Amino acid sequence: MTRVAAIVGPTAVGKSEASLDVAERLGAEIVSVDSMQMYRGMDIGTDKATAEMRFRVPHHLLDVKDPDEELSVAEFQALARAAIADIESRGRVPLLAGGSGLYLRAAIDDLDFPPRSEEVRAALEEEAADIGPEALHARLRERDPAAASRIEPRNTRRTIRALEVIELTGRPFSDADAWERYESVYDVRIAGLERDRDELFDRIDQRVAEMLDAGLVAEAVELDRRGLGRTARQALGYRQVLDAPNAAPDELRADIVRATKRFARRQLSWFRADPRVTWFDASAPGLTDRLTAFLAD
Repeated sequence: MTRVAAIVGPTAVGKSEASLDVAERLGAEIVSVDSMQMYRGMDIGTDKATAEMRFRVPHHLLDVKDPDEELSVAEFQALARAAIADIESRGRVPLLAGGSGLYLRAAIDDLDFPPRSEEVRAALEEEAADIGPEALHARLRERDPAAASRIEPRNTRRTIRALEVIELTGRPFSDADAWERYESVYDVRIAGLERDRDELFDRIDQRVAEMLDAGLVAEAVELDRRGLGRTARQALGYRQVLDAPNAAPDELRADIVRATKRFARRQLSWFRADPRVTWFDASAPGLTDRLTAFLAD
């Protein structure tokens, strides 16, 4: 069975740096499991690996699609598994790294993805525009309480997807035993990175400030001018810039920081539910040694 390593955790915890160091030790190549780094041009706001980082260690599944295109989780699953097979065929170690729990599970677990319908989704999108995301979420809560409990009321895209599946299959969106089993198709070992909450939030504050200084607003505006798809437009930072084009700099920064902290809490909740994750303090000395020893075992 193919052996796969993974480093996961919340945004700003230090996954990129740790993954680079460990990959060099293990002779690994990195497979991104970040849902937004797949889009070309979305560089600053996603903290995408730089050219220097990619020179040090080969990276896969970056810049896969233009931002006006959609990439389904099922498509990502196929791409990730092809990358893993390619890396293994060359005698290298596949190292998955990122903060998207859904994309990690799509890559490594035996999950099936329900059908889609452009017509059903378009009708639900029109309805969401008429009645608002909370009202649509209330309907989901009536039809599938378990799915509704895992989706934020203002996350229109995921609410629509859950209702779309119910409409097409007649079954609850949450009715999928494989999601509860945490059984991988690979021999997988997963390291989770965590930090003290105040330290993590300080790092988020710093990262948002650095992104804004690096030109996040200009990047978002230019991408929007070229055309952004539904998924890409929801990316952290980009959404806040485009939803409030006249916001004062301090107000915009505070809005992005708040949204990023909420996202980090959700990431931690997702990964802590996975019993396969072994947690490491990212601020403790000797992190690279400890991660390398764990993932190489």
